[in-house]
Amino acid sequence: MAIQLIADLYGCSQVIDDEEAIKEAAHKAIAYVGAQIVEECIHKFEPIGVTYFAVISTSHFSIHTWPEYGYAAVDIFSCHDRVVDGISQMLKELFEAEEIQFRSIERDIGIKMKERIEEKGVKHELSGWHDAADQ
Repeated sequence: MAIQLIADLYGCSQVIDDEEAIKEAAHKAIAYVGAQIVEECIHKFEPIGVTYFAVISTSHFSIHTWPEYGYAAVDIFSCHDRVVDGISQMLKELFEAEEIQFRSIERDIGIKMKERIEEKGVKHELSGWHDAADQ
């Protein structure tokens, strides 16, 4: 199983229009969840707004900002079944947000996919699934 966390931050300070501040905040949050950055990209829009994306060791992390609305959207997708407690408060502090709405979605990646493959009678070798009994 995996988990996807979605954070909507409202009433953010102008830090959300600063590329370096966004990158620094992302690095802190990624380290906080126990992941490492594999690759990252940041883009500053004109006249305002920043998008940051990182492939991380547990999946991905992204930030999209709308400074004109004081809004930032953060997405953390992790192949672990949980992300550390306290990340919502940390994001709120990093973006100096007045309010945060936080949701999590459990993603049944491996379990459901394996069940679907087995239901359709597809051989494990073709699907990439290998049980200990197959070896």
